[in-house]
Amino acid sequence: MKKAIIASAIATVISVGFSVSAVAADKPKMEKCYGIVKSGKNDCGIPGANSCAGQVKTENDPKAWIFVPKGTCEKITGGSTKPISE
Repeated sequence: MKKAIIASAIATVISVGFSVSAVAADKPKMEKCYGIVKSGKNDCGIPGANSCAGQVKTENDPKAWIFVPKGTCEKITGGSTKPISE
């Protein structure tokens, strides 16, 4: 009986590990995209301007960024993978 319980527990741990790996593999790589953020929708703070997500007051602030799937930013008008010089 103990062997059956142990075997069942090991099988459960292994299957959960595979499930987590499969979910992580499906998640796309993300990159920062600057210059396309709507007011109040930034993903992180901007040095010298604010210290937290969601505090950008200007639309399309060249220093504000959001995460987008890798390869998407350059397809968006005004988007840049590096902070935009003013």
